[in-house]
Amino acid sequence: MCRVAGKALYEYGLQNSVPVRILSMHDHQEAAAGNPYFPTEMFLGFNAAKVQFIMDAVDAGSKSKVVILSHINLLVAGWLIKKISPSTRVILMAHGIEIWQPLNRRKLVMLHSCDKILSVSGYTNETIKKLHHLSDKKCSVLNNCIDPYLIRPAVKKRSEMLEKRYGFTKDDVILLTLTRLSKIDRYKGYDHVLEGIAASGNTRLKYLLAGKYDATEAAYVKDIAVRLGLSDRLILAGFVPEEELPEHFSTADIYVMPSMKEGFGIVFVEAMFYGLPVIAGNADGSTDALLHGRLGILIPPEKPEAIVDALQKILSDKNKYIPDQKLLKEHFSYETYKSRLAKLLN
Repeated sequence: MCRVAGKALYEYGLQNSVPVRILSMHDHQEAAAGNPYFPTEMFLGFNAAKVQFIMDAVDAGSKSKVVILSHINLLVAGWLIKKISPSTRVILMAHGIEIWQPLNRRKLVMLHSCDKILSVSGYTNETIKKLHHLSDKKCSVLNNCIDPYLIRPAVKKRSEMLEKRYGFTKDDVILLTLTRLSKIDRYKGYDHVLEGIAASGNTRLKYLLAGKYDATEAAYVKDIAVRLGLSDRLILAGFVPEEELPEHFSTADIYVMPSMKEGFGIVFVEAMFYGLPVIAGNADGSTDALLHGRLGILIPPEKPEAIVDALQKILSDKNKYIPDQKLLKEHFSYETYKSRLAKLLN
């Protein structure tokens, strides 16, 4: 998200003849080397030197017309900038669970000092307005978008390399979830997907669960698979390098992630970009990513029977549930994102 926002801001700066700088608290300086999103000359990485970052950010920010904070944890820098330079416009980007919970009094004061809060979804926008008593005027929605450097193959086909790696056959129906696996991330719903696969009775279904995991969570997921008789149909892929993501999406038949705490879900729009039917939860920001059901199937996230029903619908008429690429581009292309961001800045 930050790389794409950086590209949009860089291009906005060129078009409007205004200088733009990007300061990153945690990245090291070399992290931006060779990136295609923006020139490295406008990037400064602090490699987790937090005090120095705050000092430099406040100094640069207080001399700027607009400062954008990409996360609530950067509020202290924005608050200090407003104290020094009240005319500087401070904008906070709000994502999901980091801002869906009550804040202490100090952080709440800092939040209200922001001039604008951009939420990645309507769900986050409505949640924080109600929870933190924010006005409609102060809050807007800026959905995330598809990375402009993603390339969709002309023909969707399975990767022979991945078929061999994971032991897939031509008859397998492959369900994909791409997420980090840890106890705190169980809200992604991968355990419910396993229950849904078992309840479906469809022995052709295989579950490719991709993403970095710890030993405790791997044991948890494997235990569920053993209990449900799915040990031979669960594939824990582990971390997937970015360059292999297109092949994983192309190899899968359906993307399923019935999350309960998704701020937006960039992975949904990526899966749809690669032509996958998508099943998502209906209780969080996933609804924005699926255009409230126009681009995919939304289900109650904790009901395996809902997963079964959604799978049956897709398998009975897959073409009906392949996402409309024109509609997807209209709402979630990079150009749409850049245009919306420019309007908000103006």
